[in-house]
Amino acid sequence: MNRRRFLQQSSALALGAAAGIASPVAFAAPPANPARKRVLRAAHLTDIHVRPDQPDLQHPAAGMAEAIRHAQAQAERPDLLLFGGDCIGDALYTPKDEVLAQWDVWNRVFSTEVKTPAKLCLGNHDIYGWAHKDRAAAERDPAYGKTLAVERLGMKDLYYSFDQSGWHFVVLDSMQPDYATDHHYIARLDEAQFAWLAHDLAATAPATPICVLSHIPIFSAAALFDGPRERGADWVVPGAWMHIDARRIKDLFRQHPNVKVCLSGHLHMEDDVTYLGVRYLCNGAVCGGWWKGKHQEFGPTYALVDFYDDGSVENTFVRYRGE
Repeated sequence: MNRRRFLQQSSALALGAAAGIASPVAFAAPPANPARKRVLRAAHLTDIHVRPDQPDLQHPAAGMAEAIRHAQAQAERPDLLLFGGDCIGDALYTPKDEVLAQWDVWNRVFSTEVKTPAKLCLGNHDIYGWAHKDRAAAERDPAYGKTLAVERLGMKDLYYSFDQSGWHFVVLDSMQPDYATDHHYIARLDEAQFAWLAHDLAATAPATPICVLSHIPIFSAAALFDGPRERGADWVVPGAWMHIDARRIKDLFRQHPNVKVCLSGHLHMEDDVTYLGVRYLCNGAVCGGWWKGKHQEFGPTYALVDFYDDGSVENTFVRYRGE
């Protein structure tokens, strides 16, 4: 920094402090790299919660179709669709015949509407039977747990990675059973998945930017406002709302500075948090408030995510129903 630049910044800081305002010189975000090139556009559609129509719902099947069509009709059409889990209304608590009916709606709309390469992630409400009243009986069903969802989604693995347009993508399975809790699951990676993730990141060239897709946020600010989270003098966030192993994952990401962005859903809310160089994006819900309008301030939404060759991303929320 030359002397003139130093004096300009010092003066700006002093004036800002005297006026009681933050100096734009001190706190302005770094400008985007003007030479960067967009290499990929993805539409992130999470928390669709599709199910057959019911009198109190705003036509879930039509809404799912509308969101997919809207994304694929963009003037600059996405190269990739990322489905972030909670594809159907619910399988955790719901009888199997109703679960199968929900998957029938999903498969019908998906096969009819999706014209773009797609990758899928599992959500907690896609898991069959973990919260059933007679869980022992459900466990005897070959469809129990994640089996039915994996089959209906055509997924080969619960977690996996792939490369596209100079980026490396990692898709995680956020949910592990925890029958002792009210939620019957907890957000974390089991030991085998964590070991796989560590190996996958280490095997990725350091110059290759990495995007991580999970259903449940690894880290989120919105989780503080998802329900009454204040308990006396403390904030209390359930381990089903946000990854309980976030510290461990954060420490792993610190070893790999090419981890640039993590995409999630689950909360039906939106936030954008950057922590230690990683951008955590919770991208709302296609269904908004479970096809009943808004969830708190957030209506039906998907996100357009633009990936650039310098490892940066631009994230745009799309109110496809005009709310």
